[in-house]
Amino acid sequence: MTESRLVLVTGAGGYIGSVLTRLLLEHGYAVRAIDRFFFGRDTLPPDDERLTTVEADIRELDEGAFAGVYGVIDLAALSNDPAGELDPEVTWSVNHRGRARAARLARRARVARYILPSSCSVYGFQDEMLDETSAIHPLTTYAKANRKAEEDILPLADGDFCVTVIRQATVYGASHRMRFDLAINGMVKGFRESGKIPILRDGTQWRPFVHVRDTSRAMLRLLEASPAAISGEIFNVGSDDQNVQIMPLARLVAESVGRPFDYEWYGSPDHRSYRVSFAKLRDRLDFQCEWSPADGAAEVHEAIEAGEVDPEDPRTITVGWYKRLLSDGVEI
Repeated sequence: MTESRLVLVTGAGGYIGSVLTRLLLEHGYAVRAIDRFFFGRDTLPPDDERLTTVEADIRELDEGAFAGVYGVIDLAALSNDPAGELDPEVTWSVNHRGRARAARLARRARVARYILPSSCSVYGFQDEMLDETSAIHPLTTYAKANRKAEEDILPLADGDFCVTVIRQATVYGASHRMRFDLAINGMVKGFRESGKIPILRDGTQWRPFVHVRDTSRAMLRLLEASPAAISGEIFNVGSDDQNVQIMPLARLVAESVGRPFDYEWYGSPDHRSYRVSFAKLRDRLDFQCEWSPADGAAEVHEAIEAGEVDPEDPRTITVGWYKRLLSDGVEI
């Protein structure tokens, strides 16, 4: 394995990172996995000589962490809206300033490529179909910090430093660091527990979706694409046919797990609704998603049935686990 094939992944022990790390290893990359491992170390493969794990806070990395690295995929973040509101200043320090600092260090260390996974949540509430040139309306600390990270990192791109931002659709599917606070995954869990799918009011809101393995595949594709096609660019990551309203999505989940549909409301009316075009990713990189929401719901259901994921594990609800860590005196 040459140094040019070494990829540094921050947040490598997380929901996406644990899937992405395995995919990179499968495709012949060496991985330097950086994480604080709040959700455990068992999320990463235990025995692979090409994997090096480093317990570290991205806000405290130095240039040496990037030595010999070909590419950086910077997943480290407080990863959803509720977690982002626990302490907005911490969210800004990690999701914006920490990642912007990491990008600058990577550039100084002569890393060739840097990928910033952002979120389609920056689009906020809009009625029309949105693409990468559309106006954005980030509504939460999580979304605002993502957008500011985009603004600070994209201008770092030059002929020697290929920078790409991806705006991910809402992710779903089974992972080694499982999450049940994501729409499809949470629907499956709630349905199994009560026979009713929990739906955030009022069910008419639109969301784009992408499987955790598909967004990981997109990042792999960006690592290997021509810099001329991707540097300084933003790509929405998902699939046009996975723009779905929440109530029809709930019906699809029920069908996928083979149970009669029923539901229950929770929460206040959702203030986020957006539909997103993924044509740029498809046309520029010939990328197609392999998973559908129906596939993902069935996969999560089967993983629970097989005992591969534990829906009662408190670590699967991100904000709840962070609250528990904070009550134990852990600094996030």
